[in-house]
Amino acid sequence: MITDPIADLLTRIRNAIKAKHEKTIVPYSKLKVAILEVLKNKKFIVDFQVEKNGPFGDVIINLNPEVKSLNLKRVSKPGQRIYLKKDQLKPVLNGYGISVVSTPRGVMTGDEARKSGVGGELICEVW
Repeated sequence: MITDPIADLLTRIRNAIKAKHEKTIVPYSKLKVAILEVLKNKKFIVDFQVEKNGPFGDVIINLNPEVKSLNLKRVSKPGQRIYLKKDQLKPVLNGYGISVVSTPRGVMTGDEARKSGVGGELICEVW
């Protein structure tokens, strides 16, 4: 049993990039797909496909071969959730990275949340 599925997702991506794999597979969840959509839009990953097999499913993530190292930091954890207001969302590494935020309007980057005028749970930071 996995206690923190989001941390597992980030760890699998980080390890696959370090091992120079082209793909990695993670168990399916709607939140993981939403996070992967943000990473895809910001070109950290190339693409992903959802494969349903019975009641469970998998997500196959195609990694970007141009990315040699990727720092993925889980901020909000199951034991300590981090919620921020729109004015508390700060740029990551002076704008070189992104923060992934779960808002009432969906999962988006910290910049998009600040422009939309909403806050939410700070899931992770990527640079």
